[in-house]
Amino acid sequence: MGTTIPIKNSDDLSRIKEYYSSVKIKPRNYLLIVFGVNTALRISDILNLKWEDIYDSISKSYRDHVSLTEHKTGKENTVFLNSSVKNALEKYRTSFIKTPDGYLFKSNKGCNRPISRQQAYRIIKEAAAYAGYNNGISCHSLRKTFGYCALKKGISPAVIMKIYNHSSFRVTQRYLGIDQDEKDEAYKILNL
Repeated sequence: MGTTIPIKNSDDLSRIKEYYSSVKIKPRNYLLIVFGVNTALRISDILNLKWEDIYDSISKSYRDHVSLTEHKTGKENTVFLNSSVKNALEKYRTSFIKTPDGYLFKSNKGCNRPISRQQAYRIIKEAAAYAGYNNGISCHSLRKTFGYCALKKGISPAVIMKIYNHSSFRVTQRYLGIDQDEKDEAYKILNL
């Protein structure tokens, strides 16, 4: 099994998102990808979310934050839901006939339960293959993509570490998947 990689190219990320928004239209699958790359949550935490966690049925509006206890670490985390996530949520919600309830990523099989981790993997892998990624992509790629893109946009590594809820910067460094090309780019930009 290879190392999970982040999606480093913004055009590739756009093609991955495009797959379920305009090629093989599936609002739930599109939301899974958008949610993953915009929240940096682990797939186990994403799949356990329920509509009530992100949608206020009384005011009929999306919450600005989702708060949860991380499944893997037991740590509390509060995540901001940006406009990309809210737009994908709305696209998904309006594809329903009835009021949304239960799990956000509800399985089409059986009663009220979320899709499996394996199904999430298949969803991500299919979209990634469309964009030309055949190796190194997994559910965790979405989480890693968030950090990589945040770093490239100038977000402080300390903030990224806090978002990931990592206990050390060394763990965050490994996550970001910085390779020789990124190191070379730093030298070219500085060129003092």
